[in-house]
Amino acid sequence: MKTIIVCDAIHEAGLELLAKESDINVINAIKVPKNELLPLLADADVAITRSSTDVDDKFIHSAKKIKAIVRAGVGVDNVDINECSRRGIIVMNVPTANTIAAVELTMAHLLTAARSFVYAHNDLKQDRIWKREKWYGVELFGKKLGVIGFGNIGSRVAARAKAFGMEIIAYDPYINPAKVIDMGGEYTKNFDDILACDFITIHTPKNSETINMIDEAQIAKMKDGVRLINCARGGLYNEAALEAALKSGKVAFAGIDVFNKEPATNHPLLDLDNVSVTPHLGANTLESQKNIAIQAVEAAISAARGITYPNALNLPIKADDLPPYLEPYIELTSKISFLAAQLNKGVIKSVRLECEGEINEHKDSLITFAIVGALKEIAGEKINYVNAKFLADEKGIITEAHSAPESGYKSKITVKVATETDVISIGGTVFDEREQRIVDINGFKTDFKPKGKMIFFKNNDVPGVIAQVASILAKANINIADFRLGRGEGGSALAVILVDESVDKHTLEALNALETCIWAKYAVI
Repeated sequence: MKTIIVCDAIHEAGLELLAKESDINVINAIKVPKNELLPLLADADVAITRSSTDVDDKFIHSAKKIKAIVRAGVGVDNVDINECSRRGIIVMNVPTANTIAAVELTMAHLLTAARSFVYAHNDLKQDRIWKREKWYGVELFGKKLGVIGFGNIGSRVAARAKAFGMEIIAYDPYINPAKVIDMGGEYTKNFDDILACDFITIHTPKNSETINMIDEAQIAKMKDGVRLINCARGGLYNEAALEAALKSGKVAFAGIDVFNKEPATNHPLLDLDNVSVTPHLGANTLESQKNIAIQAVEAAISAARGITYPNALNLPIKADDLPPYLEPYIELTSKISFLAAQLNKGVIKSVRLECEGEINEHKDSLITFAIVGALKEIAGEKINYVNAKFLADEKGIITEAHSAPESGYKSKITVKVATETDVISIGGTVFDEREQRIVDINGFKTDFKPKGKMIFFKNNDVPGVIAQVASILAKANINIADFRLGRGEGGSALAVILVDESVDKHTLEALNALETCIWAKYAVI
């Protein structure tokens, strides 16, 4: 049994998900005072935290068994990542669960920047003043929106702004320009093109490159009456420079959700009447809090089982040196190799990674994750991203990464795990930036998410097989969540059956006993 401790409040959906896992012990410390939390950490393998719990020296020293920290949210300012790395603790966050919430809040500030909505509202509702001529705004239609950072949030803001008839100009040196061009926007490598826009919104992480990215010099190049939005991170706009520009009228209006130091209850921007402000509400929707909890719990469960570490921030490869599109492939590689090892139990002889498309240039980084996933079944907690290659070499396991010929995918990875008796080959790709899919198994075409409890059933392709399988599962009170069927050329078929309940050995034996069955195997990711 692995133990996950929940240190801070998360949505009930996350707790319910934890309760369903029979191999996970849960310590619910949500209501435990922080001065009483440390002793409870001693038995934890993984901790889920939010901003209320500092993962500092005391926390790390008390958590003697801990292997991973999941920050249920984006920011990790309260986590000592360097010390965690020194101790071999992997730190993860949940960067995409609040995407839609942040996008829609950005749009609220964008519209307010155009129409001074909050001030007109206060005039009428609070002061009972009806003065229409006071509130002439501007239209979004036909205006240029400069988008700094065109990732999950920035690209979605652009799509919504385009629906208002805005012209989109995007600056992001880490994306393929086609991402902007394909949606009808203009991609630029010249930052001055952004500064010439009517509205500017920023959606970048906070790091040495982006702190004070908009300062006095950049504001001076902007057109008079520009309108600025920041719903990303405090400090991306130099706040003193922004205040001065708002007072002078150079910047007509600003929409700000984040501040350099929070809470910002005495910030000078609050005194200005051409600023709309919110107290860091980017993730504050019921839907996003549920998504954050579910994704954090799923990451914690995966880490506790040693399968994969979604959105890990202190991997042995430098994330800053890798393009954002690689992140889901890192996780997918671990999942696929872990699945292959479950379907091909035995003494592993080799782990081979094949990459095609633009992912190919990163095959030497990805092979580490393939090794960890494949060897997890036999090495358990002994294996991590630092010692993976060493352990494989020690066991005489051949590990290699190769280029694969193009097969029509923009990017695709295939992991082949060979034992003394068999070879299992599993291929996968990523759609729409983060949607992971397994698309083939030993030549059988398929399409399913690598997640959950799964039965793999290879059989002679004759009538009545599906009914027989369904009957056995029904008798075992196992609900079928999804059923994917791939057909081969030699008169055989491979079904991938996603189920809601665990499958015991008796049910698996009953499936293997069917006359049409070639083999039936069970795996969990």
